[in-house]
Amino acid sequence: MKTLRNTVQLIGNVGEDPKTHKFENGMLVSRFSLATNETFFKDGEKVQETQWHQIVAWNKQAELTSKFICKGKEIAINGKLTYRSYDNEAGKKRYITEILVNEILLLGNSTQEK
Repeated sequence: MKTLRNTVQLIGNVGEDPKTHKFENGMLVSRFSLATNETFFKDGEKVQETQWHQIVAWNKQAELTSKFICKGKEIAINGKLTYRSYDNEAGKKRYITEILVNEILLLGNSTQEK
């Protein structure tokens, strides 16, 4: 049961080309958004809701995203929820929820090939 703690699995479409950054120490980080869709019926009408998730991948996973993932690509990810906060220029505290990637699986075709 220990492996079930703080585990997130999502299948969705990449919302933007990943932005990858290489640090001076050689580490890579890649960030992108992922859209997941849920369809249900409300008052007899079909409704589709889209949730947006901020995804962060490090090192080998970041390298994979920069080479093979582009906007529109359908992927599956396994990761964990992370939270962080910062103070903006106005001194107001901002909170960010992200998913830190453990594994990425490339699925269907993208709407735009990289």
